Amino acid sequence: MTPQEETGTTLPPLPEDWERCLAVAAHPDDIEYGTASAVARWTAQGKQVTYLLATRGEAGIDGLHPDQAAPLREAEERAGAREVGVDTVEFLDHRDGVIEYGPALRRDIVRAIRRHRPDILVTGAYTVRMVAGVVNQADHRVVGLAALDAARDAGNRWIFPELADEGLEPWGGVRFVCLAGAERPTHGVDVTGAPLERGIASLAAHAEYTKGLGAGSFEPRPFLTWAAHQGGPALGVEAAVLFDVHMLAFEGPPPWEQ
Repeated sequence: MTPQEETGTTLPPLPEDWERCLAVAAHPDDIEYGTASAVARWTAQGKQVTYLLATRGEAGIDGLHPDQAAPLREAEERAGAREVGVDTVEFLDHRDGVIEYGPALRRDIVRAIRRHRPDILVTGAYTVRMVAGVVNQADHRVVGLAALDAARDAGNRWIFPELADEGLEPWGGVRFVCLAGAERPTHGVDVTGAPLERGIASLAAHAEYTKGLGAGSFEPRPFLTWAAHQGGPALGVEAAVLFDVHMLAFEGPPPWEQ
């Protein structure tokens, strides 16, 4: 039972008074497990969303050598992004399955933040347990935490000062970081109707990857419809994507000045 079910309360909607979002994930298809439906809503509003993938997902298909899987999964990610209005998809080429948390990963994400200057970041939960108690994957945990830390690093000129030599000045404009798949979400995005449909199309673009799961394969439509309808009641709507939102600064005057 969720905290909202226990108390009978609903979550607040995620603030949408922003223009630019950077979505950071470990693998192609990570964003498509729900977040893409929220992205579809935002791009329909005219917001700019950019995808940043830490790997090309080369270790994701058991029956396909990484040299063959990487370009295939990259192509599927770009196709899935187009379904929800995202034109810019970038890859960092960290090694799939063994991404290491540390300065190198944080620097790569900071570089992207300073270049794209997003108002918000969207990434995955970095906890061991995810929604419904599912155990989180190692790469997901590493990238989620690195993205959260990089959001603050990006505004400090004395962290990774070498990026200034690339012409990348500090960017302290990230207001909050949204973690998808979190066990205890704090906000939600209404994806009822067209956004959910576009999110389903986005995951369906990963057909070869899904087929490569073998016995674990599934159809995108029933899975995403079920997941969004599970999240809907927490927001008081039919279908929703839920996030654990981490504010990097107070929205408005701090409590002691109110």
